[in-house]
Amino acid sequence: SFADIFYNNCFKNGILPVVLPQEAVDALMEDARRGANARINVDLNAQTVTSSDGQVFAFDIDPDRKHSLLNGLDDIGLTMEKAPAIDRFESQMAQARPWV
Repeated sequence: SFADIFYNNCFKNGILPVVLPQEAVDALMEDARRGANARINVDLNAQTVTSSDGQVFAFDIDPDRKHSLLNGLDDIGLTMEKAPAIDRFESQMAQARPWV
């Protein structure tokens, strides 16, 4: 569905899409109606959204995606984190199967 594509593309673009129950969204929208006095805090480490009146709403996120966002990693960056393991594998494969 479009929602799934949008959700996944957010991560690819370094954006945290937060999914909350409708009651939490309603409370945050009410808070936002305060205009300039509304302050919504999103804490990725704690996986919470806090409204300006102190209501705290928890959200779930895949640990790998959380790691990527916290460390500014895209797919290439994630692969580069594994570079030593990839190099070891390639070396072992070259010795075990030199014809490949």
